[in-house]
Parts: sequence; C-alpha cells; structure tokens
Amino acid sequence: MSLTITASVARDNAAEFSVERLELEDPRPDEMLVRYIAAGLCHTDLEAARGTVPTPRPVVLGHEGAGEVVAVGSAVSGFRPGDRVLLSLDSCGLCGNCLAGQPAYCVRHIPLNFHAVRSDGSVGLRDADGEPVHDHFFGQSSHATYGLVHPRGAVKVDPELPLEVLAPMGCGVITGAGAVLNSLRVQAGSTVAVFGAGAVGLSALMAAEVAGAARIIVVDRNVERLSLATDLGATDTIDADVEDPAAAIRELTRGRGVDFAVESTGAVQVMNTAVEVLAPLGSAAILGVTAPDAAMRANVFELLKGRTVTGSVMGHQAPAVLIPRLLNLFQAGRFPIGRMIRTYPLAQINSAVADVRAGKTVKAVLTP
Repeated sequence: MSLTITASVARDNAAEFSVERLELEDPRPDEMLVRYIAAGLCHTDLEAARGTVPTPRPVVLGHEGAGEVVAVGSAVSGFRPGDRVLLSLDSCGLCGNCLAGQPAYCVRHIPLNFHAVRSDGSVGLRDADGEPVHDHFFGQSSHATYGLVHPRGAVKVDPELPLEVLAPMGCGVITGAGAVLNSLRVQAGSTVAVFGAGAVGLSALMAAEVAGAARIIVVDRNVERLSLATDLGATDTIDADVEDPAAAIRELTRGRGVDFAVESTGAVQVMNTAVEVLAPLGSAAILGVTAPDAAMRANVFELLKGRTVTGSVMGHQAPAVLIPRLLNLFQAGRFPIGRMIRTYPLAQINSAVADVRAGKTVKAVLTP
C-alpha cells in the first residue's frame, strides 16, 4: 500500500521548489508515519536545495517538523497513533557521543541527516513517473503533508501546544538557545554579544535573558530585526551597516570586551569579530554554517588571555532533553518565539523563501 501526499521537491537545475503529488510507502518496522501540521524553513534547507551540502536531489527537505503520529512500525516503542510530536535530527543511538547524550555529534551525523535515504540506501517516495525522490532528510523530510520518521528524532509534546509556533524548536531555536545554555553556560550578570538577528540569533538572545545576562548586545544589518531584538530583551543593538561592530562593542564595554559571544551568520569575518571582541577569559560559540574549506583567523596572543572558541551543533544537548526545557520556558511566557514566526501554506514555499532571503521574515513556518 502507499499514501498519496503533497510535498515540496527540490530538483536539479531548478531555481524554485516544485509542489508535487508523491506516493509514500507504508512505514517500516522502525519508522513512524507522521501527519505534518507545521515545519520550519531553515537556512540548511536552502543550502541543501542549492547543492552546497551533501544532499542528493530530487529531495523533500524540512527538518523542523511538527505533527501527529498516524501509525507506528512494529519495532517502535514509546509512541502511538495520536501522539503530537516535535521532530529534530536523526542519530545512530549507538556511538559514544550518542550514548553520552550528544546525538548532534553522532559519528554518522552526515549520512543519517544529509544523505536523505534510509540506512540501507532506500527511499520511501516516488513521483508521478514512478521515479524515486529522496526523503528521510534529518530522519523526517517534513516539507510535506505526511512523512516517514525515525523515532529517535521525535519528542512527544502536550497536544494543546501550538505546533505552528513551536516547529522551529527542532533546529533553529535549540541551536541558538543551546549554545547559550549548554555550550557557553552564560552566567547571570555577564555581558553577551549576539551576531545575527535571525531565528538562531534571536533564540540565543532569549536564552541569554533567561540566563540572567546583564547586558545583551545584538549586531545585524536589518533595522527591523534589531528593533525586534530590543523588544525581546536586547539592551543594546548595533547596525553593522552604520557602525563597526568591534569598535562599538569596545565602546559599550569600556574597552573590556564581552564575556560571551554567539555568531550565527555563517560569515567568516563575523566569526573573526566574535572572537576579537571577547574579554579575557571570554568564550565565543560559532554556529553559522560556511564553506567546508573556510578558515577563521584569531590572534594567538589574545587567545593566551584565557579566551576560548567552540563550535556548537543543534543545542549541544539531546533534543529530547533540551526541547522540554525550552517548552517549559515558553509556557511560562519567558521564551516568546512566536514573535519571530510567520506562517505560509506549503504551496507558497517559494514566497516564503523569497521573504526570508529579503529579510522580510525572520522565521518562516510552512503549514501543510
């Protein structure tokens, strides 16, 4: 048996996504069938569509899915039809990093999340011509009405929660917030600089406020996003088109620098600046994705002053642990991620992409 679904497909040499009718297989014993209610549109999805990450095409993308379990395979435990779930990354569950509670650093992270196939190399989708379409992107391919999901990336949530708002928890939100709470361990009374006021950067901002940072400086080129950052708790904002961020941060901190810096732009020069503005003993987290051969620059003498630089992937904590932490904050009104979200019907995915690229939308969420 198969199920006819609607999905957004990225194809070779296509400038835009095509919304198509596809045939989806029944779930295998270790899979779940999920009806998607919402799915975030992430920068990584756009890079995969462009071919700059190792994802084959044609492919259904989407890795910030949220929906309802429709059916479970015979080997699946812990989930049943009717459960509401937020979806995140896939992992092997067996390597040392997975067993240590760090599935984002799974030794099979690239093949399981970016290759968009099952572990045996098969796919679960066919197009109108009977040709295979890659799915299982991050174990979900959630830019669709339904998908086959690996349960290791699923987190059960209260059915009353608004999934259209919470879908980005699966990647963008946990990436920014987890960098602050887990990788940097921002302390109360500290000073934090956030470079980039997109979904990841604004999530880092909200987490810094939760952590009790006394001063939160946000740097971006979009004045509307900087205004939103102020509303969300930034004490200072810097328009990088008007001021030199490093000089402005030194002035704001009386030459000392910041205790913590979060870089979310993917621009190497911004990464260099995030390290440059650290105070002695300061720490910077690099979150942005850039070219595989890109190299940062740092002054070694300045690093000898106790400064540290770390990478951080998808929150530096198991999503099954971090997502509930953030959901509790959301329900308490302390993590208002809805302020940065705009929803679009799945059929309007290309409009959503255009608005995100133009800076009109901070975080687009697709609603099948």
